[in-house]
Amino acid sequence: MKKLFRKIKAIYNSLPLESKIRSAYALIMIPMVIFLIVCLINIWVINKRYGTLIEAAGIASEFSLDFKKDFDYETYLLVVENKTIEESTLDSLLSDANRIVGNLEMMDSGSDNVSRLKSIKKYLSNLETYKSRIEENLQKGNLYEKNVEIWENDVQIVTELLRESMTQYIYYEIQNMEASRVSYQSFYMKIIIIMFVAFLIIVTIIALLSYYIPLSITRPIKKLSEVSDQVAKGDLSVRADSSSYAGSEIEILGDSLNAMIDKVDELLKQVTKEQMSLRHAELELLQAQINPHFLYNTLDTIVWLAEAGQKEKVVSMVENLSNFFRTSLNQGKDIISLSEELVHAGSYLKIQQVRYQDILSYEINVNENIDSVKIPKITLQPIVENALYHGIKNKRGMGTIKIDVDKEDDNCIITISDNGIGMSAERLEEVKLALKKSNPQLANIYGVFNVNERIRLNFGDEYGLNIDSAYSEGTRVVVKLPMYADLKEE
Repeated sequence: MKKLFRKIKAIYNSLPLESKIRSAYALIMIPMVIFLIVCLINIWVINKRYGTLIEAAGIASEFSLDFKKDFDYETYLLVVENKTIEESTLDSLLSDANRIVGNLEMMDSGSDNVSRLKSIKKYLSNLETYKSRIEENLQKGNLYEKNVEIWENDVQIVTELLRESMTQYIYYEIQNMEASRVSYQSFYMKIIIIMFVAFLIIVTIIALLSYYIPLSITRPIKKLSEVSDQVAKGDLSVRADSSSYAGSEIEILGDSLNAMIDKVDELLKQVTKEQMSLRHAELELLQAQINPHFLYNTLDTIVWLAEAGQKEKVVSMVENLSNFFRTSLNQGKDIISLSEELVHAGSYLKIQQVRYQDILSYEINVNENIDSVKIPKITLQPIVENALYHGIKNKRGMGTIKIDVDKEDDNCIITISDNGIGMSAERLEEVKLALKKSNPQLANIYGVFNVNERIRLNFGDEYGLNIDSAYSEGTRVVVKLPMYADLKEE
């Protein structure tokens, strides 16, 4: 092994600089390509499994939860001869159920759910048998009591078992989806760790390779490289000393580097203050985009509505939740149209109205053409959320949140008002002072502060929020935006 290593080292040392650089690129790229392929394969497998689970749950949802009631009732009508065999819809009910079970069998479900599907299929076969017996007895005549016995002791029991099995199937499919989601998150965490380790390995390889390519690098270039490296690490106090190379390209390069460091240092001092204020805004925006508590509560509400058989409300909730997250993500765009932002806020209010139907109502009034108005995404929703949780919920009785859009000269004025508990004069003064001094810690108003700062950074200091409130009467937040802004939706 040592001889082989020495031979490889000798061959490498004999290579020209160009070949060594190419070899270094190959050594770096090959493990990265292999790692990328492995990651893509794993992502594809997990996505395929997750998609199968979602498809299976969707097919299972087609199975009517009223199957037992419908089948029992249709069978009873047949037994008492209120319907003829030709008029009965039992064949249609069984056909639809068998079709759904057949589709589910083609899915890659877990072993437990496969056994449940077999049970469901067996129950459907039994129901077909019972139906046939009843029809035969009807054709023979004078066998009413026997048909009633089949209906009471066989049909109703099997339909109950069928309903329980299908409910369990859907429940465990959802459990499998949750397990897949957790596995997906775990996989991504592992990828992050592996990428970090791979990054360290690649940096180490580059350092080692750079040690064996020194002959083509001159001493003054090394010194300039060391200065550049220190600058890249954040040390802007260093300067290149090129006085010994007067009149040469090294002196020109050193002077240019020193001028660049001076300019970077000056620019960094100017933006440091803005970076500090933007930090909290970025964190709050990320939290607003991915709010697990809101998602969990909404999904719980959807489950509750589904169990209550309120299909239309379930569809509405899912549509609103889809619209809400579509705008939140929005392909990474930060600036969107006001119309999209109003849809986002409306979706949030519709979802919350289902949860707080006893205390929440809302209105959205658009009095001007807003096609030209641009706005940072997730601007209105945090304000509406504050109105709900800090205003409406803290006051007894029904509350109303209103969003009004008007035009004032060349400005767009958006007013979000509520008739909740409001704020005391002291608290209102604290909030206004915190916004004025750009210091959210003064009043613990990071959400409102971040909305205000993002508007000001995108459109100028003359735009932003104005808050007015009276205790026990409500709060009004006015958002001022330019009617026409030369910004792209990005």
